Amino acid sequence: MPQIALVLFDMNDVLCRYDRAVRIAELANLAGREPDDIETAIWRSGYEDRADAGEFGADEYLRGFGERIGTALTARDWVAALHASVTPIPEALALAEELARTMRVAVLTNNNLLVAREIGNIFPGIPAVFGSAFHVSAEFCARKPDPEVYRRCVSRLGVQTSEVLFVDDSPANVTGAEAAGMLAHRHTALETLAERLRQL
Repeated sequence: MPQIALVLFDMNDVLCRYDRAVRIAELANLAGREPDDIETAIWRSGYEDRADAGEFGADEYLRGFGERIGTALTARDWVAALHASVTPIPEALALAEELARTMRVAVLTNNNLLVAREIGNIFPGIPAVFGSAFHVSAEFCARKPDPEVYRRCVSRLGVQTSEVLFVDDSPANVTGAEAAGMLAHRHTALETLAERLRQL
């Protein structure tokens, strides 16, 4: 068995359920536009992917976001729309909290720098369980499944890739982690994840 020093979790659909349609509806209501307009302006345009790759600072991202959807969006409004789309998975958080009693845990999510700054308001369960060990891809100027984002993240955390178990629901992201030298687990059910952790 490999010696695991750190379990690195994805966030969306591992520690919480993320419903982008809810977020888009909230933003459409704020901007007085159709949901399809919002999706086109932010997601289909590639703006969100560029932010996740670290192209914008937090404030620059928020300004650009508002300009694209046609409203002077405040950080509070942006946070509220994202918060409404996030449903914590208590059992997953409890599993991570239990694990944290005996080893290091952290989060790596494809997200922008505004999420990093506001995570306590977006998803309070993250800092409650992981403390400051929450990282977004934008910090490392790359997105999963690029192997480089995993390497840069664990270098920041002070461990070797071979000492990390990475947990993500995306097959592509799991493959990327393996290419970076990590042990990886594709998350489908908490029971399966708990059994994998027990084996390790």
